[in-house]
Amino acid sequence: MASILVDLFRHNVWANLRLLDACAPLASDHLDANAPGTFGTVRDTLVHLLAAEGRYLAALTGEAATDPLSERDPFPGMDALRARAHHNGDGLIAEAARARSSRVIRGVRGGHPFAIPAAVFLIQAINHATEHRSQIKTILTQHGVEPPDLDGWAYDAASRHA
Repeated sequence: MASILVDLFRHNVWANLRLLDACAPLASDHLDANAPGTFGTVRDTLVHLLAAEGRYLAALTGEAATDPLSERDPFPGMDALRARAHHNGDGLIAEAARARSSRVIRGVRGGHPFAIPAAVFLIQAINHATEHRSQIKTILTQHGVEPPDLDGWAYDAASRHA
């Protein structure tokens, strides 16, 4: 089971990086675009997606990020987001490889203690990223930009040619 979970997280990092590559050359008007029903602008959504992944990774490892990505700071740039995607992706892949269904993450959030199965953090990381990548693709499409194909078929094709 762990190898399939690892494959899901390999796809996740590939999709994040491919989307960042597609967004990197875009002009500010595209990066600052949004659409009804989405999180926010393309820039804001990319930062949110990767900041959240960092928080999930920190919860899973029990280690605070040394330089957490803040959604309140100015846009850090695509190179910084790519580095964060690699870091988060590598960490989440490692956590997926160690995943055990009986593991519970304990902590405090908003002043309230919690005990959540580690699997929930892994599920949330995949679901959250997929949702926000789809939102960015929607925004790009509505603003005349052809987004990259990020599905499993495209991942398989890219993996075979890497």
